[in-house]
Amino acid sequence: MNQIIELLSHISWWQWIIIVLAAIAIRDIFIQKTHTISHNYPIFGHLRYLFESIGPEMRQYFVANNREELPFNRIERSWIYASAKKENNYEGFGTDRDIYAHHHIFINNAMMPFKVDENHPNSKDKSFLPSAKVMGLYNKRAKPYRPASVINVSAMSFGSLSAKAISSLNQGVKLSDAYHNTGEGGLSPYHRHGGDVIFHFGTGYFGVRDKNGDFSLEKLVALVHQNPFIRAIEIKLSQGAKPGKGGVLPGAKITKEIADIRGVEIGKDVLSPPNHSAFSTVPELLDFVEQIANATGLPVGIKAAIGKLEQWEELADLMVQNGTGPDFIAVDGGEGGTGAAPPSFADHVSLPWVYGFSDIYKLFKSKNLTDRIVFVGSGKLGFPAKAAMAFAMGVDCINVAREAMLSIGCIQAQICHTNRCPSGIATQSKWLQNGINVPLKSERLAQYFNTFKKEFIEITHAAGYEHPCQFTMADIEINVDDHNLSKALGKTYDYQKTKVPFSGVQNLKDCLYLGGKH
Repeated sequence: MNQIIELLSHISWWQWIIIVLAAIAIRDIFIQKTHTISHNYPIFGHLRYLFESIGPEMRQYFVANNREELPFNRIERSWIYASAKKENNYEGFGTDRDIYAHHHIFINNAMMPFKVDENHPNSKDKSFLPSAKVMGLYNKRAKPYRPASVINVSAMSFGSLSAKAISSLNQGVKLSDAYHNTGEGGLSPYHRHGGDVIFHFGTGYFGVRDKNGDFSLEKLVALVHQNPFIRAIEIKLSQGAKPGKGGVLPGAKITKEIADIRGVEIGKDVLSPPNHSAFSTVPELLDFVEQIANATGLPVGIKAAIGKLEQWEELADLMVQNGTGPDFIAVDGGEGGTGAAPPSFADHVSLPWVYGFSDIYKLFKSKNLTDRIVFVGSGKLGFPAKAAMAFAMGVDCINVAREAMLSIGCIQAQICHTNRCPSGIATQSKWLQNGINVPLKSERLAQYFNTFKKEFIEITHAAGYEHPCQFTMADIEINVDDHNLSKALGKTYDYQKTKVPFSGVQNLKDCLYLGGKH
């Protein structure tokens, strides 16, 4: 043994390198049978896998131009970062966007902008922008709710996101008068920092499930009673990332805390089935909505990505016939979001938001139902110009997920599903989460929301309106090829938005008591 140690001590560092490389080469050629490249090109073949693994980062920082990347390009990310940090988010020397590109949005400004007098709420609070509609008002729910912000945090669950990320989002919505959708992972301690909450559940019924994994109305009623900051209930029928597939939370991300909140086992993959066990038909869905609304007193809505319309038409017909129905409908875009999904789903299943929403709104308008529903849009709408288009099409509120993540530090690494999120947002790693300063990040979310609302209000005023609910389909044009071929939204999607009852922002401020706001 001493002789071996003596021999090893005389080996220089470069000889050690040669020995290690030789060992790798032997392994590549004679032992491993998985990678052909490594077998055929021992040692050097590993560089290919290294370069492939860092390819997205290399393209993001050194190759892609400002407007090229997806899902969010550098200009979009930079605008959110600057807005969240209260930095200069302007651009100089004109736009570098190709304004002649297909689907470019044009907002028709008025000759004379809307004038804000000194007594107007926006003269004192330039980010005061509540919803013009009230959830649950038509159906006379016991506790109707008017969102105090038109931009809010979309469904992202604790488990998919980290504890510190959820805490940052919840404290941020409190600072900006927005609401926080829980996602389907249940109500965690990190949703209890004072922000309004919409409790969301899907086919797994996490947080409100019985021992068999089925829905428990008793647990939901108890949850609502114990947490009065829950303002509404959202039933997920499908999500844009993988409609009709269900979801998976890898066992590696399930801690004891997550298991307790969701009512599942530690370390085992959690599967959300494609179908609900509480209902299987449209009439049963309507009965389910009414059962929850009657038991909790809260507005109840549904969320879905849009594809076939036959069952939606059945829903609309039953709403006309029975005089009941969901208080709000959240339409998710088929372009996907924070949920991980196979490319075949993310790329091809369900319609992009602009197509899906136009189909749904047009259907409900044909049945004279649009005035009783609060429409929520979700699909990369967290930018004022896109929001203007959405409101012109009939949206009453927007939910943002990835934009909210970007505001608290997400760098679009696109490895949310691996538990290795470098920004600590989409991981359960305590080490990676330690980089999140919750008070600072919550202020950044709030600042992003407030900046968004301020600029959205300014665009609205430039178009001659006081509130974005007044946008019409004629106010927005979509580029086809050139200006002579561009069409107003009404002609593009073949319907006209129903006029939203609106008597001034001051009246909205006076009426914010609806749903507990004062």
